[in-house]
Order: sequence, then C-alpha cells, then structure tokens
Amino acid sequence: MGEPQLDVESQPATFQSTWTSNPDPTALPFPRDKPPFHLTAIDWHQLGITDDQFTPHTWENIHELIATGQLDELKRWPSFLKAYLAWTAHVKAKYGSATQYLLQQRLFWTPLSDTGVLRFPLQNETPFADPADYKIIRNDWTYAVTPGISHIVVWSKKPLDVDSDGALTQHGRALVTDFIRREFREKAGEREDDEGSKVQWFKNTTNLQSVRSLEHVHVLVRHVDDAVLKQWMN
Repeated sequence: MGEPQLDVESQPATFQSTWTSNPDPTALPFPRDKPPFHLTAIDWHQLGITDDQFTPHTWENIHELIATGQLDELKRWPSFLKAYLAWTAHVKAKYGSATQYLLQQRLFWTPLSDTGVLRFPLQNETPFADPADYKIIRNDWTYAVTPGISHIVVWSKKPLDVDSDGALTQHGRALVTDFIRREFREKAGEREDDEGSKVQWFKNTTNLQSVRSLEHVHVLVRHVDDAVLKQWMN
C-alpha cells in the first residue's frame, strides 16, 4: 500500500493563509444568513472584529476557564474562525464531514465498518494504554493564545467513559489524568508540586465538540522544548 496522498487544497493552512491576509475585516466566507453551522453570539462578535482588536488567552486565563468550566469562552483568532468556517464547508462538500477528513488526512485510521458508530481495531481495550490506539497531533484550529503556548489534541480509537452530557466520569477522568501525567507532565519536566505550570488539559462536553464521533482530549503546554514537541507529534 502506498503513502496516503496529501490533499493540499483541503489543508487548514491553505484556508488560514487566505483569511489571515484578507484585507477586508467585514468579509465572511459564507452568506450571512446561511452559516455552515450554528453560530453563537460570541462567534458573531468574533467575526465582526480583526485579529488586532482581539486579546489572546493567557496561560492564567486558560487555567481559570478550565477550572470554572467556561470552555465555551475559549476563542480562536477572528481570522482563524473565518478560515475554520470556510474549511468546514469545504471538507463537508469534499469528504462528507470533518470526521472523514481527519480519518483520511490526519489520523490515517480505517474504521471496522463504514456504517454506524465508529469503531477501530485495538491493541488494548484500555484507552491510552497502547500508542497504536491513539495519536497526538497539533491542533490545526488552535485557540488564540499568547506566544509560547502550544495546543495539542490527543485522538483515541477507544472512547472514554462519559456521562449523558459527554463529561468524563470519575473513572474516565482518572484514566486521562494518569495519561496526562506520564505522557505530558513528566516529559515536559513539570514538577508534582507545581502542577499546571507547563501542562493543562480539558475534554469538551458533547455540546461544545465540533467533531463528536471521534474521541479526543485537548492539551495545552507552554515553555516546552521543540524536541519534546516533535517527540509527541511524531
């Protein structure tokens, strides 16, 4: 089997470059009355300002939003939001969904079946127990953060234990916490008595997820050597 063919036309960077350089701050990538998905009041505000008019999230602000459960307050750069909307419409038309784009162009995972709930062959039934069952990649659609912060997503073939709202159960949270400790906190050089100084994480509930059919956890790290970042994302 040959290498998967890279679809440059559909890469997020292609759309990000287009909208970051767009000189018209009022331009939208869709008819105003027909957005590609439901937009909140916060989204519409973001679409009405420029990147220069937006203040990115600091490490301390991210910590506060995660700790207080205000994940819906995490925002992208206005230009990134426009690019994301344009990209979403594009991949939906070309691939059927963002999920299919991720499977074919970013994760290179083949489901056991083309219908029903996505399931994959597993090396271990316990999430994050075997590296073959998860993939760590850069978030293509990172939130707007201050310099030195990297936004990573961990995608898992095995779903986590969640409640009816998609929030982690006690067992699910313990499993993720242990994985974050050994994979990120230890490798980032974060001391146990200074937890959260280099690594923060969260899992969106179902209502905040843009990709609901693939299990994933968000990880943000700061002041981490490039060599460590490359090790995670190889």
